[in-house]
Amino acid sequence: MMQYTLKVDGMQCGMCEAHINDTVRKAVPVKKVHSSHTKKQTVVITEEAIDEQALREAIDRTGYTVLSVESGPYVKKGLFSRK
Repeated sequence: MMQYTLKVDGMQCGMCEAHINDTVRKAVPVKKVHSSHTKKQTVVITEEAIDEQALREAIDRTGYTVLSVESGPYVKKGLFSRK
């Protein structure tokens, strides 16, 4: 699984977060998506690698601005996980 962390400018409230989440769900196949206007970021978890440019363009079309995209393998953090 892959995790993408996007820095998104323009989110001001919970409705903005919901708008971004809905846009991401429609643009790419996701397992989980979570946005935070206070952190100014959206975290997307997918089964397989996705087209980062398509994700960026979908969000940009809504009026928000994607400042950066970081990606890497997703590591589940559970109650009993150890490093």
